[in-house]
Amino acid sequence: MALPYLEAVLCFMILMYIFETYLDIRQHRALKLPTLPKPLLGVISDEKFERSRAYSLDKSYFHFVHEAVTILMDTTILYYRVLPWFWKKSGELVTNVGLNAENQIIHTLAFLAGAMVWSQITDLPFSLYSTFVIEARHGFNKQTIWLFIRDMIKGILLSMILGPPIVAAIIYIVQIGGPYLAIYLWGFMFVLALLMMTIYPIVIAPLFNKFTPLPEGVLREKIEKLAASLKFPLKKLFVVDGSTRSSHSNAYMYGFFKNKRIVLYDTLIQQCSNEDEIVSVIAHELGHWKLNHTVYSFVAVQLLMFLQFGGYTLVRNSKDLFESFGFEDQPIIIGLIIFQHTIIPIQHLLSFCLNLVSRAFEFQADAFAKNLGYAPQLRVALVKLQEENLSAMNTDPWYSAYHYSHPPLVERLQALEDSDSKKED
Repeated sequence: MALPYLEAVLCFMILMYIFETYLDIRQHRALKLPTLPKPLLGVISDEKFERSRAYSLDKSYFHFVHEAVTILMDTTILYYRVLPWFWKKSGELVTNVGLNAENQIIHTLAFLAGAMVWSQITDLPFSLYSTFVIEARHGFNKQTIWLFIRDMIKGILLSMILGPPIVAAIIYIVQIGGPYLAIYLWGFMFVLALLMMTIYPIVIAPLFNKFTPLPEGVLREKIEKLAASLKFPLKKLFVVDGSTRSSHSNAYMYGFFKNKRIVLYDTLIQQCSNEDEIVSVIAHELGHWKLNHTVYSFVAVQLLMFLQFGGYTLVRNSKDLFESFGFEDQPIIIGLIIFQHTIIPIQHLLSFCLNLVSRAFEFQADAFAKNLGYAPQLRVALVKLQEENLSAMNTDPWYSAYHYSHPPLVERLQALEDSDSKKED
């Protein structure tokens, strides 16, 4: 008799949905508060607060609906054994077009192609509503329906190009891995991660956005001077046309070893009134680099991935596990999917722990920028970005602790003020 793995997974999925919905309700109540938190009184304008409140509440209502539909679909698919039915039908399709369904790579690609079609169909209404109703209503959406469709088509084509060789490699590794399977899988994913980190900003990102060198001027000079003072190996400094899709703003850096690049969203440049505010944001980002946060995060992710592959090797041949989900045979890709479902409790715990680490890193990067003398400018920049992005001003502490990888604005401003107070003492 097969053990009730499926029932346990469904039970935990529902319990997690109830728990996270409880947190969502707490956050929704916080968003409905009619006044700013005390530390932000006189800092955030009433007009921006009301706009932020309306935007956050719209997203909150949408989130409730999206999550309810998602849990309903996911539990239905698992409970009614849709996965084994779909695996069987994809094999029949492979046979009908004259290919060999016994070839697990071909069968798997057919299965994943169908899953991608299903995902596109079910996600499309939510994406359209989020982009062209909520984002447009609050002045963020800048893309046309044609640009939206073009991006979606590009994403599908990229999946069709990159997906098959990756899937084929994973299946082959599992087939020949033997007792060293976890090491082989981790090694492959490690190399793949490095490859994607290299080619994404150079090859893939330009397919969706235009990257142009930051023009000569005061801002460029100040960023280059700051980078040089920290011995940051800055090779290129770009501006990306984020405004073609959204008025949200950001900045990031990428690259290996002595070949680093910094990217500024054009919206960030538009929203900050002077160069020092932008430089303070870059100082924060350089703090992550100087303090090795990116390295620590990458190592942590790789360690967790290796542990997951180790767990997969222990259960991949469990006949009871496959039978519980309705499968008579043991396809490799299905084993990976089932395993991901069975470790959901651990994934939620690890995600929470990673958020705690990420929040600590954000405070450290803020302190780094402050120590460089950018505390006043960083405070102003953080407030402006909060205002311009209409980010939530009131946050529930439980919701924030569980979901946020970045501390709320109130906590970041308070941390900067506390460090100032300690210096004065």
